[in-house]
Amino acid sequence: MFTRRTAALFVVSAVLFGGTFVAAKVGLAYLPPLFFVAVRFDLGAIVLLAFAAVTLSREELRPRTAGDIVGIIATGVIVIGLTNALLFVGQQYVTSAVAAVVFSLNPILTPVFAALLLSEGRLPVRGAVGMGLGLLGVVLVADPGSAALLGGGLGVPLLFAGAVMSALGAVMIRRADATLSSTARTVWGVPLAAILSHGLSYAAGESIVGLSLPPIALAALLYVGVGSGAVAYLTYFALIDEAGATEANLLFYFVPVVSAIGGFVLLGETLSLGAILGFVVIFAGFLLVSGLPTGLSRTLKRGVRDRLVHGGSDPLQ
Repeated sequence: MFTRRTAALFVVSAVLFGGTFVAAKVGLAYLPPLFFVAVRFDLGAIVLLAFAAVTLSREELRPRTAGDIVGIIATGVIVIGLTNALLFVGQQYVTSAVAAVVFSLNPILTPVFAALLLSEGRLPVRGAVGMGLGLLGVVLVADPGSAALLGGGLGVPLLFAGAVMSALGAVMIRRADATLSSTARTVWGVPLAAILSHGLSYAAGESIVGLSLPPIALAALLYVGVGSGAVAYLTYFALIDEAGATEANLLFYFVPVVSAIGGFVLLGETLSLGAILGFVVIFAGFLLVSGLPTGLSRTLKRGVRDRLVHGGSDPLQ
């Protein structure tokens, strides 16, 4: 599954998306949720358009096929726009821990859509066990408690719908078989998500009269706009192209880990023993799904064989 490039994309995406939960918790105290999402992607669009002006030609940005159009819509409307609208609105009603548990159903949902829409989508038993371990680890990290999970009102259904949108959109991007690069799709998709979010904010009657942004809220907005609103999506969609939707969405198992550490360092939240155990369980599940132990075993065997073939002494003696 992983090369050095895909591993780097995976880590950057997981870290930046993980910080979103911490920044959202701060920003939602000062900003209406849909307007927060809209301005987030306004900032992301500005950064991406400037990036595209320097790095991409008009030809590289021009959609040429129906698959390109489907890929752009799946990127902007579904994976970025609707997913984040549901996530930010839902997070008003529940704690960040509960949000992490529900939204991290994404890796479980992705192979369901992949099995329906892609020939490559079915996982072996090893992968299914690994995904189950990953979900267990997420629950241990978040430690929401049954009362918190069931007492969230609209929060849990909205967050679950967000996880569904994210998983479905990722598979649709893969199925579209677009000729546009993942970078070009992101450059189109983030402004599209901004327009959608502004429309949803207006339709919901959100008011920004008398709105003020203290430095901490501005910092949160800049983070979700530039870090997780522009850079993270560039790396995430590149990861989908290279590793596949099911494998790429494994990063959402690591998002609660990053969120828990970020909350501990920046917001003074506590890390329980269960959370630390959850980190270990998540990593074990990740190894099962990714096949990294198999790859490591093959590498070691190849090294031993090469040494023997080239006349070296038996390294096992």
